[in-house]
Formats: sequence, C-alpha cells, structure tokens
Amino acid sequence: MFVTFSYDVILGKRSTCFQKPKMAACSVEDVLAKAEQEEAEKLKSISVQKELDLEFDIGNLVAYDKNRIDIRKFRQQKKDDFLRSLARDNTQLLINEIWKHPTERVEEVIVVKLPEPTTPLPREKPPPKPRPPTKWEEFAKLKGIQKKKKTNLVWDDVAKEWKRRWGYKRVNDGTKEWLIEVPETADPNEDQFAKRNKAKKEKVAKNELNRLRNIARSQKIKVPGVGLTPTAEQSKTDLARAVSVAKVSTASVGKFQDRLPKEKAPKNTGKKRKFQPVIGNFSNEKQRQLDMLKVMDSKKPRLDVVKAANKQMRADDREEAAEKFKKGGKKGRKGGNFSGKGGGGGKGKGGGGGKGRAGGKGRGPPGGKKGSGKPGKR
Repeated sequence: MFVTFSYDVILGKRSTCFQKPKMAACSVEDVLAKAEQEEAEKLKSISVQKELDLEFDIGNLVAYDKNRIDIRKFRQQKKDDFLRSLARDNTQLLINEIWKHPTERVEEVIVVKLPEPTTPLPREKPPPKPRPPTKWEEFAKLKGIQKKKKTNLVWDDVAKEWKRRWGYKRVNDGTKEWLIEVPETADPNEDQFAKRNKAKKEKVAKNELNRLRNIARSQKIKVPGVGLTPTAEQSKTDLARAVSVAKVSTASVGKFQDRLPKEKAPKNTGKKRKFQPVIGNFSNEKQRQLDMLKVMDSKKPRLDVVKAANKQMRADDREEAAEKFKKGGKKGRKGGNFSGKGGGGGKGKGGGGGKGRAGGKGRGPPGGKKGSGKPGKR
C-alpha cells in the first residue's frame, strides 16, 4: 500500500488518500470538489425558505416558528445536528427581519433602532414605586415654582472672563478674598476668616442632614431631631461591667486605682494563669502524666467517694422526710399530740392524766402523751 498527500489551498488542510496497489491516486479535482462542498456547508445562504412565515417581535428580539418538524429528517439525522440547523435558519430569518428597519450610524457603527415590543413579558418583582417628593419639591409645586436650567458659565466683570457658576474657580468666590471688612457689631478680635470657614462647614453639614432626612422620609424611617441618637437605659449588669472595664483601663491595669468607701470588689476580673516550671525537678510533671495515663487506661469511670456518699445521704433524708409527712397527714385531731391546761390528757393541769393536781405525771385513761402513774397531791 502507498499513501499520497495533497494540500488544499482553499482550506489550508491536508487530505490523505489511501489506495491499493495498481490503482490511480486521488486526483486534484476530487480534492477541490470536496473542499468546495465543505466551504458551501460552512457559508450557507442568507435566504431561508419556510412553508409558514415566522412571527417576529423585534422589540424583544423573538421569533416564533409555527412550522411542523419533519419527523423523517429528525430520525434520520442526529438530533443535535438537526436542532442546530433549525436554530440557525430561524436566527438567520430574525436577523434578516432586523435589518429591514431603519438604520443609522453612531460613531462609525451602524445601529438599528428597534420598535416597541409587542409581547408583554412577566416581571419577577412589582414595578418600582415613584420616589416621594422632597420638602422643596412639595413647596415648589405649591407655589408654582418651575425649575429652570442655568448655564454653567457666567461672565465675571472683575476678571473680564467667563467663569464657572459653582465649584472650583467660580465667579464671586469669597474664599479668595485677602481682606474682609469687620462688621460694626462683631468682636474686633474675632478671626473673620475662621468664622467664614466655620459657617461654610455648618452649611454643608446642614445640607447633608436635610439630604438624610429626605431619604428617611422616603423610606418611612424615624430619625431624631438634632444631636445624638438617644441611647437605651442601661441595666445594672451593664453599668457594673462598664465600671470594671473603666477601672482596668489605666496604665497600671487598675492596680493602683483607689476604691470608694463602700465600693464592692469587682467580680469576674479574671485569674492570672500559673504555668508549670520548664526547668528544675521534673518529678511532678512525670507524676501528672502518669496519673493522666492511668485515668485514660482505666475502663471504669473515676468515682468520687465523697460526692457519691453525700448524694446517697441526701436521697435517704428526702425519703425519710416524705415518710414523716405521710404519717403526720393521716392523724386526726382526736387524740392528737398537743399541749395545754386541762383536758382529757396530755401535758397540763387537771384531767385524768398529765401534770396536775388530780393526776400527777403518768398516763391518763383517755389519752395523751404522758399520764400519771403516781397519785398526785391535792
């Protein structure tokens, strides 16, 4: 077998022909014909034929194709190639329709003025609300004041030239004056230049405040009148924290700060960390590490005997108190334990038992804690 190469001048590619022995090599005409066919496929015509004309919405750059898809071609060809070819034809028709509208040249670029869109597109969010008018706009509307556009340049009679109305190098710039007349009512020792600069800064600050107020009014936000914003009332904890922070904010970190007569010691001041020594006897360090390994090696959790005993004692006390409460609740008033004078029993004078003249100390007949076993004296 042998291989022949031919270089295509048009495409700049190399085509290879494999042929068997005793057969003619690839001719130049076949290669050129193949190259022309590939070039024709790349550069397709701008005219596209459709059974039904497309519907266009040039304002939105949209084309609607109502032609039916050829099922046979769709199945025979690859789906991606078929869809790509269909999209190319419809795009070509859309571009042809765009260039039918009037064109104009803007900075050596040809542009097309698109018409108004005909297809209403849905919005993701509602349309923005109009900006509420400022106080000056409301006042101007009420008084009928119309805004007039002023020129940026003004003739200066002193300098005999045109100058800006506002800003840098403006006409009648008072800041450039080297001499200021002192008013009769003003203090002769007062610096008029500093006073003028201060008045200008106050004016700028006032304009900025009015601008922020207009923004707050448009967004319905309440702002304070003049001065700083009011702070919330601080709690006792906040005040104590502020005092402790202020005390340690000195150069000595509060070490030499005096206390008031009845002032309490600050809480949560922190503890100084104590590090283990890095030199010297290492027996303590060795013992700590061995204890740690012993705890980690043991399968059973470490038991605190004192804590466990206290817990058991508290549980026993609670059970005993609960039993006493149940027994005391079941007893009635009759024959109960009480102390007093007289009565059928108990501690007291008289009666059948208890301390008294008739009975003495011992058990009485009806009841009571302690009656009398011995006869008493009258």
